[in-house]
Amino acid sequence: MLVGYIRQAVIDGSCIEPACEEADISLRTYRRWAKGGNIVSDKRPDAIRTEPSNKLSEEERDAIVEVVNQPEYASLPPSQIVPKLADKGIYMASESSFYRVLHERSQVQHRGKTQQHKKHPAPSSYTATGPNQVWSWDITYCSSNVRGQYYYLYLIEDIFSRKIVGWEVYEDESGEQAADLLQRTVLREQCFKQPLVLHSDNGAPMKSVTLKAKMEELGISGSHSRPRVSNDNPFSEALFKTLKTCPAWPSNGFKNLEATREWINVFSIWYNEKHCHSGIRFVTPTQRHRGEDKRILELRNDVYKTARENNPNRWSGDTRNWGWISSVDLNPEKTEIVEKKAA
Repeated sequence: MLVGYIRQAVIDGSCIEPACEEADISLRTYRRWAKGGNIVSDKRPDAIRTEPSNKLSEEERDAIVEVVNQPEYASLPPSQIVPKLADKGIYMASESSFYRVLHERSQVQHRGKTQQHKKHPAPSSYTATGPNQVWSWDITYCSSNVRGQYYYLYLIEDIFSRKIVGWEVYEDESGEQAADLLQRTVLREQCFKQPLVLHSDNGAPMKSVTLKAKMEELGISGSHSRPRVSNDNPFSEALFKTLKTCPAWPSNGFKNLEATREWINVFSIWYNEKHCHSGIRFVTPTQRHRGEDKRILELRNDVYKTARENNPNRWSGDTRNWGWISSVDLNPEKTEIVEKKAA
């Protein structure tokens, strides 16, 4: 618009330089903005610009703030709230718009006990295209209310669905107990003698002769992390983080072994049935394990497409990606390393 005014002034008989001085821009800036005969917008930081047609109204912003502060969503970030609204057939705004509105209202902060998320390298060498193909397992301690006393949680996770397929709490670590848990988990999941990979770190129970013998008996292949590299087992590590940053986690320790088992049982049900996992497009592990996630994601995509058709000015590009994740990798090969070896 400013360039147009200067051009009109020149047409009316003014020289370019005085016209540019009056507009408070240099002649060089004018020529850059009007380069090739195309007039571009005023690019000065303090320029007055028209509001975009897809800007949220004040009523829409108030509605977003009201929703995120409801008890149902008060402890969830927008990345969890938006999919839950989509499951109810509700579209209010994009996830980034939710964050932007909350930032304007000084309500952007981490909720619950979780810390700033850090991306971990994807795990390696095996690919799961369905449930019960690749499992990850590990052991973590659970503090008791007696100083120096711990209970040990053995936990097996399916990396494709992120479902907790097996767990048990014991008073110590041993290969015999790990072998017993593995057998019960295989029977429960009905995957006996099917191709299955069990990944773990290099702890003593994980590499015990008893567990190896049980894996051979069940037809399970073993996979281990590199020594002292916890990121090689990121699925179990991420699950333990979710476990121990859960608001209900007893920070003062567990009363006894039975109390620990009861708490882990409640957590595993919540995690499998209620928790919308960010790594699988915010569906629950059980939904993905049963193959229900495809339909859920299709319905979410329909909600977004309808919202775009009803208000196309709100969308500058494609709708949010609700595509189904067809495979999950455990330590994928790095392309650069493969190419160097090939050379």
